[in-house]
Amino acid sequence: MAAMATALMFVRSSSSSMKLAFAFDINASSVRASGLSTLTHVDQQGKAAMVDVSQKTNTVRSATARAVVHLTNEAYKAVHNNEVKKGDVLGVAKLAGIMAAKATSNLIPLCHPIEIRGCDVNLHLSEPPANDVVVNATVRTVGATGVEMEAMTAASVASLTVYDMVKGIDKGVKIGEVKLIHKSGGKSGEWHAEK
Repeated sequence: MAAMATALMFVRSSSSSMKLAFAFDINASSVRASGLSTLTHVDQQGKAAMVDVSQKTNTVRSATARAVVHLTNEAYKAVHNNEVKKGDVLGVAKLAGIMAAKATSNLIPLCHPIEIRGCDVNLHLSEPPANDVVVNATVRTVGATGVEMEAMTAASVASLTVYDMVKGIDKGVKIGEVKLIHKSGGKSGEWHAEK
């Protein structure tokens, strides 16, 4: 789309290592004309901007995200039998997910710092032959903006932690779909992912 030109450049530094740089240029008038005027994180000039939520009403808000880590047979067996050298995979990943939810505004540039009132990160092993770790992360707050990104970040980092802890067994472990499955509160109200 011409209105959203994205340039991807590789820049070679003096040490000959490769650096990846992204440049975004959004033409605000083209965005409005295209019917995409609902973009909330761009200003009148089409530049990235944090949304002003100072006039929004505080409501109870909740979001749940899910991620799936596809283990190999060997990794699944080690997690199931608690034989991973780094320790309790599911317990450590749970803590990592909670910590990640609290750090979301430091990781995602336009996210507001949010007072998290509750965070549940649950991991369980699926039944074979699936060999999956299923991560569900639910975050709650009372505030002017939602906690979808906190839930997504919690599920993502918990999944990355599972990978980190089992990669010594098999680097072929894969992190699958990470998605929002439910949100509530705020102006848009209740939302559920399609089954």
